[in-house]
Amino acid sequence: MSNYTPQVKICGLTRVEQALQCTDLGADAIGCVFYPKSPRHLTDDRAGEICSAVRNRVKTVGVFVNESFSSIMKRVECCQLSAVQLHGQESPELVLRLCNENLQVIKALFIDGNPSLKDAENYPASAFLVECGQGKLPGGNALQWNWDQARSFGEKHPLIIAGGLSPENISHAIKVSFPHAVDVSSGVESSPGYKDIDKVSLFLDAVSRCGINKNAEKIF
Repeated sequence: MSNYTPQVKICGLTRVEQALQCTDLGADAIGCVFYPKSPRHLTDDRAGEICSAVRNRVKTVGVFVNESFSSIMKRVECCQLSAVQLHGQESPELVLRLCNENLQVIKALFIDGNPSLKDAENYPASAFLVECGQGKLPGGNALQWNWDQARSFGEKHPLIIAGGLSPENISHAIKVSFPHAVDVSSGVESSPGYKDIDKVSLFLDAVSRCGINKNAEKIF
């Protein structure tokens, strides 16, 4: 075992300048949301601007909910996304098809929802994002949960934890779940889609001080 510091994805970016600031502070990946019902939903043009600004500096991840293969690939191509995150009830066949496009595919699984952790073996994903699965919208909905419920899962699969994370609780969440990476959105915002850069800095600093005894390859 060696000392491993989890990577960080800042999700729900809506402004180029904030994506650049998150990158400068040390984020490993940024997320652009392509879900129309989300307050962080981006047009293709805005997402393209954000991804272009940070390209070759961090991974750019497109977040989709129950979209078709053609719709996802349209955004991948126009924004030159590094990876896709599937946050709905997508089929294993869709995951495989996207993987065959040489894409990194992250599949969301839910503690209290479907697909659940036991469904991981069906998905040929690069990594799994785990959250509680409660709330009105797909995503963490700022709801904290027992992150330790994902710890054993992370011993077998590349694990990203999300949901209710903030600068105040991220150290605890990492210590109980031993993730490969963490994903935060509302926990570092002053309003939906508007990142509070001071909170982002505090979050990244807290993660940098949370080395865990784990042999792991980086996800992003």
